[in-house]
Amino acid sequence: MRYITDEEFKIASRYLFLSIAIEVIQKDLDTLRNNSIFKINEPYIKLLESIEKKALEERRELKQQMHMKNLKVLQTGTSEQFTEYTFYSKRKEEKRNYFNPAIRKKVLVIIEELIESNEEVGS
Repeated sequence: MRYITDEEFKIASRYLFLSIAIEVIQKDLDTLRNNSIFKINEPYIKLLESIEKKALEERRELKQQMHMKNLKVLQTGTSEQFTEYTFYSKRKEEKRNYFNPAIRKKVLVIIEELIESNEEVGS
């Protein structure tokens, strides 16, 4: 049963998965900065820094929207195969279970979007 509106869910879920994508980007940046994975790491570091900046800007905007609409999303449970998130809106809450590989796929799509938007800016 749906307790929060489609718009609220869209904003909160984008915030959630974008936050996870930012964590992944930051871990990858850290790995690149501390290890010589490629013969020349600098272009990859620059790319990741650029998409990290874009992702942080988007997340900041989403956070402002969430604050104005009184939205929150928290991880409330985890298992080997699923992670539960609870979406809060005003006095309503809605629990959602996500299959962990589905979370990975959603994060991958966001990272690909960020890379594509970065390429458009660079063209």
